[in-house]
Amino acid sequence: MPAKAPPQKSKSAKKRVRQSRKLTPRNRAVKNILKTLGKKVEQAVESKNIDGAKTALNKFVSAVDKAEVKGVIHRNTASRKISQFVRRVNSLSRSGAA
Repeated sequence: MPAKAPPQKSKSAKKRVRQSRKLTPRNRAVKNILKTLGKKVEQAVESKNIDGAKTALNKFVSAVDKAEVKGVIHRNTASRKISQFVRRVNSLSRSGAA
């Protein structure tokens, strides 16, 4: 449990504390969902399930884009994560076709 913050004096400081209490759990939940969806893509790639990997990738990309728009993750982080997973799924497709 985090240490209790000192009493806030200004109106804006009080508002930031209220916002933080509301947004932190939501942001954590969204990040946990992203991790779970990423693991599902990884599992599909490891099991060489091309259709499952593409389906999981679509869900992952959608969730990452939503998290980016809502400000949960930075846009560069979102782009990097999407790029990494797309590269893995595409390598699976290429190796399966060859």
